[in-house]
Amino acid sequence: MRALRTKAGRREQGRYAIEGATLLTEAVAAGRRPESLYLTERGAAALPDALRLAYASRSFVVPDKAMARLSDLETPPGILAVLPLAEEPCADLLDGAPALLLAGIADPGNAGTLLRSAEIFGVTRAIFTTDGVEAHNPKVVRATMGALFRMRVATATGPAVVSAAGVAGYTVVAAAREGVPLPEFRFPARTVLAIGNERHGVAAALESWDQAVAIPQPGGGESLNAAVAGGIILYAFSQQISR
Repeated sequence: MRALRTKAGRREQGRYAIEGATLLTEAVAAGRRPESLYLTERGAAALPDALRLAYASRSFVVPDKAMARLSDLETPPGILAVLPLAEEPCADLLDGAPALLLAGIADPGNAGTLLRSAEIFGVTRAIFTTDGVEAHNPKVVRATMGALFRMRVATATGPAVVSAAGVAGYTVVAAAREGVPLPEFRFPARTVLAIGNERHGVAAALESWDQAVAIPQPGGGESLNAAVAGGIILYAFSQQISR
């Protein structure tokens, strides 16, 4: 169980952990089925009755000290659920609907916020490149605020994503300074929108892309935060597609 705090442990076991009643409720509502629950006495008392009854046979009460070793948080909520990793092959996600590509995104908070924004603006497929943070990193899961459970997710290398997109008839649109200004850009319906690494951009993860779009920056400042930039572009994309 403690190994699930690491990327290697999650990959080896094919599962990951989430913590707290809120995330657990969101996961179950989205159709995700926990394999087991680990609860402190305080956590068990805080668990909603419906979940307590539904997972009684898969729940285990553990001492507070044991939970402290299992938890990824400084102050564990006393509710830890184990779920199977929910990922698909990259090619399976590219079935006509638009997709968000997190191209080398390293910060878990940015990754989670990007998934939240994507869901809000109607993009429910997300692809993570192997050189960035992973989708089931505990900090990413928390930052998505439940959006992860309602999205289809894949992990692949940057070149593999570009290749799969080409085969499926998609256009890879990269957020880049040298791109077409966002107000003038016209998104194809079959778009893979690539948001790049916070410091190095999309070039750190992708060898090539089809088109580039840029957010005009009339004010000062060096660059936008990756999650902010992604949210702006996702909003513009949703407005164009809806029209």
